[in-house]
Amino acid sequence: MADYRKLGKKTKLRKALLRSQVTQLIYRGKIVTTEARAKELRSIVEPMIAMAAKEKDNFETVTVKTKVARKDKDGKRVKQIIDKDTRAVLSESHRDANGKIKRVENGITVTVYDEVEKKIKKEAPSRIHARRQMMKYLYPVVEVPKDAAGRKKNTKEVDLIAKMFDEYGPKYADRNGGYTRIVKIGQRRGDGALRVLLELV
Repeated sequence: MADYRKLGKKTKLRKALLRSQVTQLIYRGKIVTTEARAKELRSIVEPMIAMAAKEKDNFETVTVKTKVARKDKDGKRVKQIIDKDTRAVLSESHRDANGKIKRVENGITVTVYDEVEKKIKKEAPSRIHARRQMMKYLYPVVEVPKDAAGRKKNTKEVDLIAKMFDEYGPKYADRNGGYTRIVKIGQRRGDGALRVLLELV
């Protein structure tokens, strides 16, 4: 006897289905599915939220020095021409007044970098382990704008693991289990399977 529901699918298809539905549940907060799938999803999602609640503050903030490319008023990288051998600056810009690329003998074009201080989160080993456990179940999610203009350029990837630690961790920190709710909707047309709404409380 298996310790899980087979859901009428082979192993690879079942795992892909569950990963997809777990990802959508974390991203949207609720999904409509069948009762059997919802019960299987609950056994995956609830331990993930418990991990996020436990590890939400398990990091320290560290200040580090890093190099960042200098940008001009148009948001493009500032480039200059330097000598190959001596590394002396031959020209402050790699383009002339007309916008054409300059050719300087024995010169190479390099990007100008500034040294800045940044604050980063240094995670504890247990939080890194929790992050990797979540990565086993979460697919990458890309948000696409609804407007047609600039749709391709303005797509952005959603960091679901950061959402787990920053949003769901503090939200469910004082709650001991029971992070999801199953609400019965009715039977599905066609095969009569019981449809339910699975949502985060």
